[in-house]
Amino acid sequence: MKKMAALCALMSLAALTRAASSDDREGSSFKFTFGHYQYADNAGQDVNVRWQYGNSHSWVGYYHDPDFGTQTRIGWDNAYDLNDWLTLQPSVQAATRGFLGGSLNAQVGHDWFGIVGLGRTNLKPYFNLNFDPNDAITLGGGHAFDNGQTWTLFVISDNRTHTQQTDWHLLGRIPFGAERLTFDLMQKSGQSDVGFIRAWGTSVTWDYPSWFVRVARDPKQNFSANDAWRLSLGFRY
Repeated sequence: MKKMAALCALMSLAALTRAASSDDREGSSFKFTFGHYQYADNAGQDVNVRWQYGNSHSWVGYYHDPDFGTQTRIGWDNAYDLNDWLTLQPSVQAATRGFLGGSLNAQVGHDWFGIVGLGRTNLKPYFNLNFDPNDAITLGGGHAFDNGQTWTLFVISDNRTHTQQTDWHLLGRIPFGAERLTFDLMQKSGQSDVGFIRAWGTSVTWDYPSWFVRVARDPKQNFSANDAWRLSLGFRY
């Protein structure tokens, strides 16, 4: 369960469906994000470029910190609307150090919707930037209001490595004209590098039409001994 453990949320519910996604705006072609991760005794940085074409996204990223070292990753996901009430979203990802992973999510419904997903990796070393278990199942549901506001409650729980690692999320997306506030309240529990933990984290994102900023607090990040603050700044073009 070190930071190297291959527990990543490839779904992270960017696959959580377009209804609940906090990052992507319709019509965006490219998105560049820089992230700073502050730990007690060191810091990490990540850069990520994401390309959107219709419902498809591809990305390349690079992470570094003095403890973990460096890792480069690439990935792809797509959303397939099978009909008015069912959307499937597959996702695949690869990274240096031999990592491979993938997930499949489904959203059922429209205004009121349910979410189910499954993720698997080859358990090779991977620095998880989504901070949820990925060899896991996802279950949840939510409601999209007529004013554009969306609230989703979902759980991501390890169902492979017997860690009991479980993250609950309450995700709200609230539009303010051309801008948008996204709020994610997380409760995590499970086996970690310091024994069984139970902790609360949160992230807040403010979106403008062409850029966004996000601040997050993640205690026992990736179920390690590290408490982290994360600051991300991104641009769409």
